[in-house]
This record gives sequence, structure tokens and C-alpha cells, in this order.
Amino acid sequence: MTTAPPSASCTILQDVETYYTARAQRYGATALGVDWNSPMTQRLRFVQLLKVVDWAAPALSLHDLGCGYGALLEHIADRHADVDIQYVGTDISDTMIRLARRRWKKASHARFALAGTSPPEADYTVASGIFNVCLGHPQLEWERYVTDTLDAIRTASRRGFAVNFMRPEVLVARPDARGQLYAVDATRWVEHCRDVLRCEVQVVTNYGLPEFTILAKISDT
Repeated sequence: MTTAPPSASCTILQDVETYYTARAQRYGATALGVDWNSPMTQRLRFVQLLKVVDWAAPALSLHDLGCGYGALLEHIADRHADVDIQYVGTDISDTMIRLARRRWKKASHARFALAGTSPPEADYTVASGIFNVCLGHPQLEWERYVTDTLDAIRTASRRGFAVNFMRPEVLVARPDARGQLYAVDATRWVEHCRDVLRCEVQVVTNYGLPEFTILAKISDT
């Protein structure tokens, strides 16, 4: 079986960091700055991702992987203001982290850090859009990167995690984006989360965007 070369993930991370840093420098702490079309679609994705969280728990910790400028924190404040939650946002772009720290400097329940090889432990991990922009990397290399990231998220999450992916029809509508965007049938990653990572998996679709969200819950047994 052919595998991606050891340097592939490092190169991918460098390219992704360069891409998102350029977006942040151009558009600042906005939806466009994290490569979303609008705040409305950004919020719509947050609603789906946070379905993995049991909001009735007495205290929660949440890791936002690929946090950008911390837009999810604003969404949580609007929708779940009464919840006791400790939030940590990580991103591979130093520019993004600086924007987030400036924006949320008065939020004592939140902290931001550069993403490392091992995600911080938390009850839940969510990641919005981090697997979409493959920037010309071969599919085999990109899917090894996705696999490694999902495995690390699973290890760090005590109760569950949620991620989203674009569906193949995106590339039908945008043939010019082939090789730059990663789109996939849900089965590919549902099976990995269910059969390899041993999670209870739910797929959320039909929320008005050409994508799907995987909610993966972790059992104590």
C-alpha cells in the first residue's frame, strides 16, 4: 500500500498556514478572513457542529481547532450564555491567534494558542472547514493528513468531536476548483470515525450548504 511521504503533513501545514494567514491579513477578523462566504453561513455551520455537545452537563471544556479569530466563541455567547464552559482555540496561523487574542482579551474563560502536533485535551473538539482547502496536494497525501488529524482529535476528546466536509457536488458546480478543494462522500470518513476510531457517529446534512457534518460521540466503554 502506498502512503504519503513523511514530509507531506509538514508541507501541507506550511501551505495551509500561508493560505489562511494571507486571508487574515487581507480581510482581518471577518468571515472572509477565515475563508467563509458570509457570517450567516459561518453561524449555520456552528449550529451543526455544536450538536455534538451535551449542554446540560454542569461544566464543559471545548477545543476549537482552526479557530481563526474566535468567531465560534461569539456564537456560544449568543446561544449558550448560561453554560459554564472553558474554551480553547488553536490555529496554525500566528496572525489568526493574534487577532483572536485581541478580540477576546477580556474573556476570562477563553484562551488561544498556536496549534501543535497534539491537540489539547477537552470534553469536545470541533473543527470547521479545516479539511476543505487542499491547495493542490494529491488526494492520497491530503487524506493521510485528514486521517492523522482525526486520530489526534479522537485521542484528545473525552466525550466527542465534530468536523465538516464538502460534498462532491461542489466540484461539479466549480470544476475550476478541482485539485484546490477537497470534497468527499460522507461514507469515507463516517466509516473511519465509526470503525477505526470506535465512535458513535451521526451525519448531519440538508442544512442548506453543499456539505455534511460528522458528530462523533465517545462512549465510556
